[in-house]
Amino acid sequence: MEHDSVVDAAWATGQVGDPETVFVETGNSDADYRQGHVPGAVWIGWDEFQDDLRLGVIDRGSFEKLLSRKGIGNHDTVVFYSGNKNLLAALALWYFRLYGHRAVKLLDGGREKWERDGHPLTAEETVRPATSYQAADPDLSIRATRDEVLAAIGTKELIDVRTPDEYAGRIFAPGFAGEAFAPGNNPHEVAQRAGHVPGAVNLEWDAVLNEDGSFKSERELERCYAGLDLARGAITYCWVGARSAHTWFVLSELLGRPDVKNYDGSWGEYGSLVGVPVERGDGSR
Repeated sequence: MEHDSVVDAAWATGQVGDPETVFVETGNSDADYRQGHVPGAVWIGWDEFQDDLRLGVIDRGSFEKLLSRKGIGNHDTVVFYSGNKNLLAALALWYFRLYGHRAVKLLDGGREKWERDGHPLTAEETVRPATSYQAADPDLSIRATRDEVLAAIGTKELIDVRTPDEYAGRIFAPGFAGEAFAPGNNPHEVAQRAGHVPGAVNLEWDAVLNEDGSFKSERELERCYAGLDLARGAITYCWVGARSAHTWFVLSELLGRPDVKNYDGSWGEYGSLVGVPVERGDGSR
């Protein structure tokens, strides 16, 4: 996949040591990071982006403090990677875009591909000088609320990127092997009922990836969404907003669709709302 928002190992290797390029590894546990990471990469845990009281992404001020502490400046190019096919890397990138940071990229294939292809890792701690990061107000053009989701039923493409079993209502949530946010570990993220938003189409988030976790070609990506009327606009959702952030990245950043939003409340929120419409069963499209 050739795109400014996706970088390969050759590009990344050439940028190691550049003071204005920051590699960020993210995930639920820093165990792998501590054993070895891309040289110069800093660690930002998924939990550091979360406000446990409000049950959502941290506010602007907290985001500024986090990035300042990690040594990330407003003009730095930030390259994200993670395990699990870059799942949480895509969510971290979306958080940065939400607060106005434009120079963001994904390392194609994530941590697994980097390791599998034999690229260097270091256990040396990365310490960057603190900055005074200034975030923008949240960019609501890329973030959907529950009210917007309700208004979008029948008017926009609602893309449910969960598994078919989640979509159909046969299970509540997936159990990512080894993930800290598997069902039961964070009970507030498990919805009160299963199913999907009426009219939503089910397209799994990782259908756009090759076996090694890298992105398919642009032509293949277009083919994945060929049955959708994206000119109407689209809202992506999953369980907690991570898988849907990955799909948002593909549609918005890689394919350039102008009206795509990620519903980061996702089914964890919608499935617990009182009085909203819910469907169960497999999709018809």
